[in-house]
Parts: sequence; structure tokens; C-alpha cells
Amino acid sequence: MTPMQSRPVSRHSLGYRFQRSVRRDWQLWVLLIPALLFFLIFCYFPMYGVQIAFRDYKAAFGITGSKWVGLKHFEAFFDSYYCGRMFRNTILLNVYGLIFGFPIPILMAILLNQLNSKRFKGFTQTAIYVPHFISTVVLAGMIYLFFSPTSGIINKLITSFGGESIYFMIEEGWFRPLFIGSDIWQNAGWNTILYIATLTSIDPQLYEAATIDGATRMQKIRHIDIPHLIPIAVMMLILNCGSLLSSNTDKALLLQTSGNIKTSDIIGVYVYNTGLGKAQYSYTSAIGLCLNVINFVIIMTVNAISRKLSDISLF
Repeated sequence: MTPMQSRPVSRHSLGYRFQRSVRRDWQLWVLLIPALLFFLIFCYFPMYGVQIAFRDYKAAFGITGSKWVGLKHFEAFFDSYYCGRMFRNTILLNVYGLIFGFPIPILMAILLNQLNSKRFKGFTQTAIYVPHFISTVVLAGMIYLFFSPTSGIINKLITSFGGESIYFMIEEGWFRPLFIGSDIWQNAGWNTILYIATLTSIDPQLYEAATIDGATRMQKIRHIDIPHLIPIAVMMLILNCGSLLSSNTDKALLLQTSGNIKTSDIIGVYVYNTGLGKAQYSYTSAIGLCLNVINFVIIMTVNAISRKLSDISLF
């Protein structure tokens, strides 16, 4: 074979199979192009700007023209006075939300699956999906309205039973219950979609066989529904563990007051106030990069533990 001759492409090589797939299913590849462009433009191309976390970014000099400072901003964040409090508040808020909020969609999906009336089941599903579409600003306004110490319906009920009005929004002990409770109310119904889809895909013959064997409704749930839900529930748990340092910054910012700042001062709010309010872009970029690395380590660790203990993992 002369140097000018090309080596023949093997039919088992990855390149040959890719070319064959493109020729055979080119319509599908054309449909895939917008999605690929979306991720390239909005997810991968912006990663070029991550380097400002290691620079003293000045808009006049651009990204590459700004001075390289290494780990200066990372050290400044971990040496800051409120760093420990912000980490503690963020982790506790997400851990409590995971403990109390994660099982509820599973329970709701199991209960919905037991409804025999299709009309009532459809109405119930619609009713629990609606809160998901309420904007964060409107939800925060509802919380302020319902928990108002003077005209809020919650305090009206408390005083009607002889109690005293509670200033929910200025007491630091009530921030986490209000934040987590409102999040469960807003998103628990929407999160049942995946579990309901899993339950509806179960072979009906399993239920028929269980009925013939004399199984009760609870026994069907225990031996049929729950085993089918465990794999998807474990995968969702792994994904949720990958966001233990990421919170709903918008809602935390709207619910934050001078009275509850000791518990509402989370990292996301600090990044917003410092990055946009004080224009410290390099400093806050370093914080965001640090959080993403920690979240990545957490999700990889939880995934490895799950794979070892239950043979269920994302990858």
C-alpha cells in the first residue's frame, strides 16, 4: 500500500457505523440539529467564560485581557465571615427539603394509581399539577398574604382558637418550614408524573394474578407497585443529591427579611447580591464554580454508593 492510498474503513468501526446511520436516518439527524445547537450555544460555549473565576475580570480588558489571579477569589470566599453560615443554611434547607419532600410524590402517585374513577383521577391530577405553573413572585406574595400577622388566614385561625398571632416572616425559625412547605405544595404534584408513568406501564396481568391469589390492595402496593418504583426513585434521589448546594434563589430572596436573615442567608442569595449588586463577577463566578464542583462530587459519590449497594445507578 502506497502512502497516498487510504486505508479501507472497517464495517465494524465507529466511524463507518456513524456514517451509515446518518445516511439511513438523515431526517432524524436533521431534527436533532436544533437541540444540539441549543446545548452548544447555551451550555457549552458559555463555559469559555468560567476562566474569569481565576482572573480579576475587568470589562474594559475582556476575559483574556484581565489579570490572572489564580485561586485568590476561592480563598477570599472560604475566608469570609459568613461562609460557614451560608453553607450550613444552604445544606440544611436542601437536606430538609429532600427528607420531607422526596417521598410525597411517590405516595401521591401510589394513591392516584388506586383511583378507579377516570374522571375523578383526571380532575385530581389536574388540580395537583396547577401549582407548578404559579410563578415564584406570585407564590411569595401568597405566602406573605396568607401568613400576615394582621389579616392572614393562618393567623386568623390561630387567634380564633385562642392563640396569639405569629410573625412568620420575621421569625428565623419559620423560614425553612415556609420555604420547604411551599415548595412541596408547588412541585409535589408535578413530580408525580414520572412515577405515575412507571405505574401505568406495569403489566395488568400482575394485578390480575395477585387478585386471583387473594392479595389485598396493600399487598399489591407492597409487592407490585413499590418494587417497580424503586429503580426510578433511586435515580431521582441521586439526581436530587446532586443539587444539595443549589436552592431556589428567587424564592429565598423574596422571602428574606431582616428578621429571618440568619436562616435565609444562603449561598445563592449571597451570589446574587454580590455579583449583580456589587459587580464582583470574578468573585461570584469562583463561588458558582466551587459549588458546581462540590455538587458533581456529591452526585458521583452517591451514584457509586447506590451502584454498590443496590446495582441501581445513573451510569
